Amino acid sequence: MAAKARVSLTGLLVAATWACLSVVAASAFDVPTVAFEERFSPLFGDGNLVRSSDDRSVRLLLDHRSGSGFVSSDYYLHGFFSASIKLPKDYTAGVVVAFYLSNGDVYEKTHDELDFEFLGRRWGGQWRVQTNVYGNGSTSHGREERYLLPFDPTLEVHSYSVLWAPTHIIFYIDDTPIREVIRHPDMGGDFPAKPMAVYATVWDGSAWATDGGKYKVNYKYAPFASDFSELAIVGSRADPVLRVPRRHAHQDLLGLMTADYAVMTPQKRAAMRAFRARQMTYTVCYDAVRYADGPFPECDNSDEERESFSAWGDSKTVVMRPRARGRRRGRKAGAGARGRADVSSS
Repeated sequence: MAAKARVSLTGLLVAATWACLSVVAASAFDVPTVAFEERFSPLFGDGNLVRSSDDRSVRLLLDHRSGSGFVSSDYYLHGFFSASIKLPKDYTAGVVVAFYLSNGDVYEKTHDELDFEFLGRRWGGQWRVQTNVYGNGSTSHGREERYLLPFDPTLEVHSYSVLWAPTHIIFYIDDTPIREVIRHPDMGGDFPAKPMAVYATVWDGSAWATDGGKYKVNYKYAPFASDFSELAIVGSRADPVLRVPRRHAHQDLLGLMTADYAVMTPQKRAAMRAFRARQMTYTVCYDAVRYADGPFPECDNSDEERESFSAWGDSKTVVMRPRARGRRRGRKAGAGARGRADVSSS
């Protein structure tokens, strides 16, 4: 059933331009994709959520009236979750696009969460992506990391995926792993372990998203449009309260744990380390200011690597550097300085 949308200038513009949008994305892994109606429902935004005519793609809009978002119709206990995303272009300071798992609507104070958060750019800057891992309401000692993207995410779609298994978590961009969290006994409840739903949202993060809130959303450049396609969910549907899968749990888990996206080969780990060395601007594992008691138990730190990071967890070698100035519209993505305060959960 098509989402009910109130008629608005934004909606008319989107409908008129949708046919001109060609979203071509190759799945990073051989996983089945789904139509929106099969696994998802609108969350908020009314006319700011626009589904394609074939129901295989969704455009989320942020304007002065509202952001928008959608959510999976079911909860899942472990799985592989993926979407191909194209981010808003031009000036997007303060804009946050998120693709994540959460059970915050069921467990308000003890929720789990796994995030991709895309943080908007100002002129001369570039989009960054932040990953978060929260378990059992552990937002007071979050496990954030931030990275520059090695491409312009506004020009074409790229896939962003999360593998969540009982023993480990892997974040992927296309087919490259960018972060692995191996479950350590000392993590306790900080490792996500309760069924979660899948969310996608775009919203106003002016308070923190760009240089610690220095640059706000400028609705002169609205609507900010983000396109989601190649939606994929491979996992066991589960009751969020009883915390048990509904059926075929052992078969689903065996298939998940033996899939290529769940196995970290030496080649994948080398690619991950190379990505992190070139693109990671911040990691909680070297943040000795916020976490004076030492690194988290799952962190794979080394003295040699530590020298590349400041006491705040910022990389000394991977920094955003402004490119040559040019005309605002149409110039290539450059870089800008990262604010230490731009840390948040979705």
